[in-house]
Amino acid sequence: MNSTDPGVNTSPDGRSKRWADHRERRREDLVDAVIEAIRELGPEPGIDAVAAHAGVSKPVLYRYFQDKSGLWEAVGRRAATAVVEAVAPAVAAVREERDVVAAAVDAYLAYIEADPHLYRFVVHQRGIARERDVVADAIDTVASGLARILGDRLRALGLDSGPALPWAYGIVGYVQTVGDWWLRHQQPISREALATYVTTFLWGGVTGIRAAADTPGGLAATGL
Repeated sequence: MNSTDPGVNTSPDGRSKRWADHRERRREDLVDAVIEAIRELGPEPGIDAVAAHAGVSKPVLYRYFQDKSGLWEAVGRRAATAVVEAVAPAVAAVREERDVVAAAVDAYLAYIEADPHLYRFVVHQRGIARERDVVADAIDTVASGLARILGDRLRALGLDSGPALPWAYGIVGYVQTVGDWWLRHQQPISREALATYVTTFLWGGVTGIRAAADTPGGLAATGL
């Protein structure tokens, strides 16, 4: 096929795009391989062990990720995205308010239970310089969605919706901390029991919103 064939883009821009696409696919494949290595080797693997398990050399890894920090960040972004993808559909599938909390809690616990090494790798990596905090990015996404739900409830009650966002971050942080305890202590209770305990505790706070409307100087004071 010659260079005048309309199906072939031989321009510099065309070649650059094909190379960029190839590079991105290769990066994704390497992230997949590193994640599988972490699942096999544990949450604190050395870069040499990761490279060997992935079947590549360190120079190949660094050709696509520049350094260890870049590679670890790419793995973290993939894992954080997976957390969001696990929680968001579970929340969207229910309409009752308590069920929203229960679905979010159980989806998160189910994810970390199924992939504990990867969870620990992302959350507990220390001393690695990163351009972005991937854990914070995931928390932002989940908390923002939860804040919308809480804000709708507050407004429906004629109350100030201002607390929705800090409450949402508090809930996400609470569930993350409890989940971390649960994994570190080898899951001393079942996931189902833990999800019920956490949901019951959190729902007590959510249902207390209505009572705040009758508290002098409470949520009804600003009426935003």
